[in-house]
Parts: sequence; C-alpha cells; structure tokens
Amino acid sequence: MKIKIKEWIKRYGWAEVISLMLTVLSSWLAFKLTNSKITTALIGTWIGNIGYFGTILIGDILLAQKQLRSIDKPYSLTTFYKNIRALLVEFGIAELFDSLFIRPVLMYYLPIWMDNLSVGVVLAKLLADITFYIPAIVSYELSKKKLRNFE
Repeated sequence: MKIKIKEWIKRYGWAEVISLMLTVLSSWLAFKLTNSKITTALIGTWIGNIGYFGTILIGDILLAQKQLRSIDKPYSLTTFYKNIRALLVEFGIAELFDSLFIRPVLMYYLPIWMDNLSVGVVLAKLLADITFYIPAIVSYELSKKKLRNFE
C-alpha cells in the first residue's frame, strides 16, 4: 500500500499544489472585484480545476512522449486523444459531482461559516478533495494498464 500511496502523491501532488495556489488567488481576486460569494465560489472552483487538470495533462503527455521515444514512435494527435480519454475515464464521474455540486457549495458556505475567505476556501478545497479522490483513484487504478500504455 505504501507504494500505491507514493504513486498517487507523485501523480496528484504537484497538481494539488498548483490548484490550491490558483484556487486561493482566484477566489481572493474574484471576491475583491465582484464582492459576490457565488462568483467567488465558481471562479475559485473553475480556475483551480484548470490548474489541476492542466498539470495532470502535461504530466501525462510527457510520460507518453517518454514511452513512445523509447520505441522510436512520435507523439501524435491520436496519442493526445488517448491521453484525454484516459483522463475522462479517471476523473469523469468524480469531476462531474465535484465541479457541479460539492466544491462550489463548500466554497460558498465555508468562507461564510469560517468568517475568513482564505481559510474557508482552503478548507473547502481539502474537504472536496476527499470526495473527489475516492472515485478518481479507483478509476485510475482500474484503467491505468489498459488506457495508459502507449507502446
């Protein structure tokens, strides 16, 4: 199990760091510009997601390129579509519930309940991540042999 946890930290760790920074920064900026809690929750959710999935996708592309280079094959548009398909399988269900319901609701209410925007946003992100990672990791483990081998 230790090996799996290290693999998951390697896969998701940097994406989480980048997502957290972008979530807090974009939430703060959205609130300062709009003074709207709903806008703040939505902007924080979506900008954090862009940072998270962008980081994961870049990592997957680099890994696929490395696999293909080892057998003298180029990275192609078809390979890119395979990367996207693998991400959809890994995150699809988890992301649907997370982005459309769980995370925005937590990002709206927790800053109010905590009476602190930054603390509420960070706590909301951490709580939402728990419900996000359970189905995402299960999907990743079930799909990685079939969808992530580009050789």
